[in-house]
Amino acid sequence: MACANPPHQERRTHMQRSRLGAIALSSAALLGAALASPALAATDSEIPTFSEFHASTFKDADQQYIVNGDEPVSDTGQLREFYDKLVGPETQTDGLIVNTVGGADDKWSTSQVGNLTYCVSSKFGTRKADIVNAMNGGAGLWEAASSKINFVYVPSQDANCTTRNNSVLFSVEPVQTSQYIARAFFPSSPKRSRNVLVDDSIWTSGSWTPANILGHELGHTLGFRHEHTRPESGTCFEDNNWRPLTPYDSSSIMHYPQCNGTSSNLSMTATDRQGAATLYGS
Repeated sequence: MACANPPHQERRTHMQRSRLGAIALSSAALLGAALASPALAATDSEIPTFSEFHASTFKDADQQYIVNGDEPVSDTGQLREFYDKLVGPETQTDGLIVNTVGGADDKWSTSQVGNLTYCVSSKFGTRKADIVNAMNGGAGLWEAASSKINFVYVPSQDANCTTRNNSVLFSVEPVQTSQYIARAFFPSSPKRSRNVLVDDSIWTSGSWTPANILGHELGHTLGFRHEHTRPESGTCFEDNNWRPLTPYDSSSIMHYPQCNGTSSNLSMTATDRQGAATLYGS
């Protein structure tokens, strides 16, 4: 690390290395635990090569790579882009934060955000009604924050609830994995990646209620990033592809509690609601 780097840049670089080290050893960190000790790598020699990173990154049931705990990456090319951004030079960036793609906010259009249609797979079996209720609860958190946001459940599509169903914007499907509790997607994700996958561990996650867990995931579907990637968190850094919408909020529904968060239950805060209204309107 060049001694000419200003203190804030040194801090960001160290956080960057630490996060990459964590991903290399546990590339699809559990929402509930795997990010608890992210400060693992401190020197350039400990940063894995892309080949090592690629080999250690968890591949989901639908063959997508999972990074940052619950965010899908479609293919090897996009995984390489993610890796390069993580280890490459950074720029300092001065609540809630929105994902950016090419410098632009990753968000739905005004018309689309008012009609976010989804189905719930019948493969949930006896737990299907519970998932429907949890989705309704999670969606309601964001809908209460902005009158422009409207998630629309389309039960008539449940029997064919996959990413190939063009009658809905996204699908909610079961998955069996030890890598995460649930995971989602961003507005910029292609249709083949637009699903929310839910593991059975959602029912045994302590103070993290199923509605709040799915509220966190639906935050991603609206374009919101993990709050703990901000420098104020001091750990669990991911990247700088985001724009702040509010002041830092350690209790945000988008902040992992184990990443120096101050919420024990992933509940939504007033700052979260402020950020949603800032991006989509009140």
